[in-house]
Formats: sequence, C-alpha cells, structure tokens
Amino acid sequence: MVIIIMVINLKNKLWIFLILLIIIGVCAGFYLFFRNNNSNNNNYTASKSSTNEQNTNINNSSNGIEENNINSNKNIINITENSTGDEIKSEEEISSFATKIYDTDPNRQNNISITCKSLNDTIVTKGSTFSFCDTVGQATSAKGYKEAKIFDNNGKVKQGLGGGNCQISSTLYNAVMAIPSLVVTERHPHSNKVPYIQSGKDAAVAYGSYDFKFRNDFDYDIKIKAVNTPENITITLYKLV
Repeated sequence: MVIIIMVINLKNKLWIFLILLIIIGVCAGFYLFFRNNNSNNNNYTASKSSTNEQNTNINNSSNGIEENNINSNKNIINITENSTGDEIKSEEEISSFATKIYDTDPNRQNNISITCKSLNDTIVTKGSTFSFCDTVGQATSAKGYKEAKIFDNNGKVKQGLGGGNCQISSTLYNAVMAIPSLVVTERHPHSNKVPYIQSGKDAAVAYGSYDFKFRNDFDYDIKIKAVNTPENITITLYKLV
C-alpha cells in the first residue's frame, strides 16, 4: 500500500515536473520570440538611420564635388582674368592738350560729345597711320548728329551736320604735335580763324575731303583718350607698354 502511494506520488511529481518544463519552455519561447522581434525592429531602425546618414554623406560629398568644381571654375576664370590682365598693357601719359569751348550751342555740344565718344580709347598701333575721318566716320543724323555752325570753303559760316568736330581734330592735332615720333601726314587749316586755337594750329576735317592723319613711328602702340565737358575738350595720348 505504501509502495503504491509512493508510485502515485512519484507519477504526480513527474507530471508536475513535465508541466513545469512545458510552462518554462512556452515562456522561454515567448520570451525569445518577443526578443527577436524587438531586435529586428531595432536593427531596421538602425539600418534606416544608417541609410539616411549614407545619403546625407553622399549628398554632402556630391555638394562638395560641385563646390570644388565651382571653385575650380572660379580659379580658371581668375587665371584667365589674370592672364588677360597680364596681357593688358599699362598706360603712360605722353601728351595732353585742351581747348576751350566758346560756342555753347546745344547742337554743337551734342556733336562734340558723339565724336569724343567715337574717338575715345582708339589705339594706334606702332607703324600704322591714324585717320580722323575713318575713325569717327561720317556725321549723319542717324548717328545723332545735329546741324551747327561750320565754315564753307570761302570762310563763311553756315549750318552743317557735325559742326564742332573740327575743334576735336584741332585739339588732337596739338597733342600729336608735341610728340616727335608721331608724324603728321595730312592736315588742313580752316578757311577762317577759329576762336579756340591760335592760327596755324588748327586742323579742319570734312568727311570725304579734308582729313587729319598721323603716323605712329614709336615702337609701341598709343591710345587716344578724348574727354569733353560743356567748357572744354581734352585729348590725352598714352604710351602702351
């Protein structure tokens, strides 16, 4: 009887032990299951963060390349500008002459301004011959020229397009005459006295008939600067070296 009770008790304990093992196994299974899920979720989040960081790094890297290219282009531009700057010759003033404007007629002032702009910054290369008429061109209303006082061949005053141009050519003539290496090859006096320069120092111009020309015998180029105000015309010659 005692043996039977002991066997029953033993069987019960085994069952209890097995049940406990099953419970423990189930709990362990749930634990591992949830742990793996959490681990996978964490890994996915970390992976996304890593991907974003990589994208950011790629973008930054790409931006860095673009910026470097831009900077490189700027450097190239700077080098080009520097190279161009090195090729640009320095200017050294060699002569300057000014004449006073006595006639304040607006049409004459207009013509003087147009011609000075056309003449300004003209470069006469070494060995070449400068022509005032070829450089400035014909005075036409299409260019904005207006009628102002001029002299005809008989020395009489009349109205003509480009009146005032002769004062500019005369001013240039006197600036050129101060330099022996600038040889005047054509020059014409006015048919009457002009108020802005002494007799014999004027240079009349009329497109197609009278021109003012000089040859540059220097071994370097020269630049002509022509500036006008309502009171004066100033011509300055620069040596380009």
